[in-house]
Amino acid sequence: MNTNRLSKSIESALNHQMTNEAAASQIYLSYGAWAEHHGYGGIANFLFRHAQEERNHMMKILEFILKRGGDVKVAAIPAPPTNPTSINNCFEKVFAHEVDNTNAIYKIVKLSHDEGDWATLNFMQWFVKEQVEEETLAMNLLDKIKIAGGEKANNNELYALDRDLETTPDDAKSAQDVTTDKP
Repeated sequence: MNTNRLSKSIESALNHQMTNEAAASQIYLSYGAWAEHHGYGGIANFLFRHAQEERNHMMKILEFILKRGGDVKVAAIPAPPTNPTSINNCFEKVFAHEVDNTNAIYKIVKLSHDEGDWATLNFMQWFVKEQVEEETLAMNLLDKIKIAGGEKANNNELYALDRDLETTPDDAKSAQDVTTDKP
């Protein structure tokens, strides 16, 4: 008896996204190692934590595929892109990667809607919200770097940023959670 409640197209898209999340984990891991190598332990710690978060996202998708009776396909992941050239460049790359990931998630949401797969559509809403937070966090970091001088930030400013990121929360406040009392 076939218990798979995922269409072949959705199963394939979810497996592809699972691989995307694994690749994202490797990107954060690579950038974290780069930052640590250059003496930015706080930034490295932040990036290493995000590597783990991306791996958790991968596991959520893997588990969902299994719970829907689908067939998980663990695929090879591509090598991370070239290392950043600066802290500013690092977070520009992080932001661009998160935007790409958002667009991939939106494709699954649209496919789920088009196929009337309400379970997958509902499941993917968590990822939609998560990506808003991820993009916001990356934009906020780019703003901090811009204030510090962007590509021309001096060592004192980068040191302060490094120290801040060591303890910066791993998520940004969601727009849905904002009120006039708690902006």
